[in-house]
Amino acid sequence: MAHEEKAIQFLKNQLCIRQATFDDILELKNLYQGTVLTINRQDYSQEEVDDWASCGDDLSHIRKRIETHYFIVAVNPLSQIVGFSSITPQGYLHSMFVHKDFQGKGIATLLLKEIERYAMENKIVRITSEVSITARPFFEKWGYTVEIEQKRKANQLCLTNYWMTKELI
Repeated sequence: MAHEEKAIQFLKNQLCIRQATFDDILELKNLYQGTVLTINRQDYSQEEVDDWASCGDDLSHIRKRIETHYFIVAVNPLSQIVGFSSITPQGYLHSMFVHKDFQGKGIATLLLKEIERYAMENKIVRITSEVSITARPFFEKWGYTVEIEQKRKANQLCLTNYWMTKELI
């Protein structure tokens, strides 16, 4: 774990983690849709990712999450948003997406650590989330457990995902 902690610290020095603003909405939409259509394609059909990505078409949903969630973005030195995550005050981890061109660099780990820090600081004792097939191994690595496999409606189609939880100490 010491190696991972050093990698996280290095990444923290390379990226800025900040709260999302309304000015970020279009970039967040594009990141979300690009990631779903590209990365999640390995675990879902084209029809499923097309349907899932279409959930990002309504920008008012992103605006509402920025208003009501702890919604953070990871920004690189070129001022590009390379990932985002959000959690409700009740501990529901709503989103965790990393730009399709920046996968596997520790960005999701950095975002998750910040979400968990926020949760503990705000006395949230349990984080819950609905996690895609693609993201399940990442969350399991960080101590989240599957409570149930389920089918959830994206836009028009029902996709397989997992209700996962983590108890915070």
